[in-house]
Amino acid sequence: MDRITKAARLMIVSDLDHTMVDHHDPENMSLLRFNALWESNYRHDSLLVFSTGRSPTLYKQLRKEKPMLTPDITIMSVGTEITYGSSMLPDDGWVKILNQKWDRNIVIEETSKFPELTLQAETEQRPHKVSFYVDKTKAQVVMKELSSRLEKRGLDVKLIYSGGMDLDVLPQGAGKGQALSYLLNKLKTEGTLPVNTLACGDSGNDAELFSIPDVYGVMVSNAQEELLQWHAENAKGNPNIIHAKERCAAGIIEAIGHFNLGSNTSPRDVADFVECKLDHVNPGYEVVKFYLFYERWRRGEAANCETYIASLKASCDPTATFVFPTGVEKTLHECIYAMKGCYGDQKGKQFRVWVDRVLSTPTGSNTWLVKFDKWELSGDERCCCVTTAKINAKGSGGASDGYTWVSVQQKWLEGYEKKDTSIWLF
Repeated sequence: MDRITKAARLMIVSDLDHTMVDHHDPENMSLLRFNALWESNYRHDSLLVFSTGRSPTLYKQLRKEKPMLTPDITIMSVGTEITYGSSMLPDDGWVKILNQKWDRNIVIEETSKFPELTLQAETEQRPHKVSFYVDKTKAQVVMKELSSRLEKRGLDVKLIYSGGMDLDVLPQGAGKGQALSYLLNKLKTEGTLPVNTLACGDSGNDAELFSIPDVYGVMVSNAQEELLQWHAENAKGNPNIIHAKERCAAGIIEAIGHFNLGSNTSPRDVADFVECKLDHVNPGYEVVKFYLFYERWRRGEAANCETYIASLKASCDPTATFVFPTGVEKTLHECIYAMKGCYGDQKGKQFRVWVDRVLSTPTGSNTWLVKFDKWELSGDERCCCVTTAKINAKGSGGASDGYTWVSVQQKWLEGYEKKDTSIWLF
């Protein structure tokens, strides 16, 4: 949160499963398209918030399975836990609010009297969330009776049914919507209320997100019937909420364009970077562009021509150095030359490259220090380097003329070292 000292240009608040993450997309292309768009155009002045029903345990598991970015804020367990940054620091103020008229022991005691309820896995039981499975034909009757019993015991709770099977018992003040309201009020108090906020979801527990005033909303094309029904009954005439034509993350990209919230052209949708000219070039775009070209070169999807190699060399200072995670140092021109011999070596294979947490810090009038995580997926192996690059603006036109790479240094992210480092180019 400290990296942005003024109001974010855009805050995206997105559910994960079947919204940001498409479990029917084995190549994860819509997610990778969003990643490239966010890191190149938004990371430097906007906020990314993941709002998920998953517990911290299952959330971290999903991060190991999918090429997800690191959010600025994570709202987990159906809005009962709010954490900040990559270290996931908890929001103690939110915990105090949820403790009001809540007693988990009483919830356990009363729900045990309903044979229709089956407790979910232990990982999904949280301090302010008790979760069950219940058949959809019995859900409404059970919820009505359970709500009455808990009220008589002096509790003020909320029951959320989603996915046609999941029933969560939460404090009345909890939920994705309340968590978002709390967050927006907190940012407003600090004088950093986002200029625009876009909420994204697909199921019943996302409906609250679309009820917040002055927030744009997108129901992805694959949204479940329970959310579409809520929309038909409560927000059909609201022009700030749309049902996207695209699935999952692609639907989020569609919504950014629909509401004119900023650029919605992902660098992954740009065919030729040499010909591409942007109105507002920034160091993040330069990093994303470089590593996307590297991926395409290794996959044999870019033309094998000297024009591209010459363009890469022209973007590097002649004395630019690259320090490998092993400690070996070479010039960037040597690395580019070595890349020529690797053209198409990953063709037809599961090989993807993406960057995360791109942070640019000006160190002079035309110089930036850029830090980011560079991820590389090859088959089943995923490895990551914490990378620091120094880049300068080209020419007298400043950043609009592009950038020159001056140095790059990498070190392995603990737990994600590459086994075979014989081919590690960038």
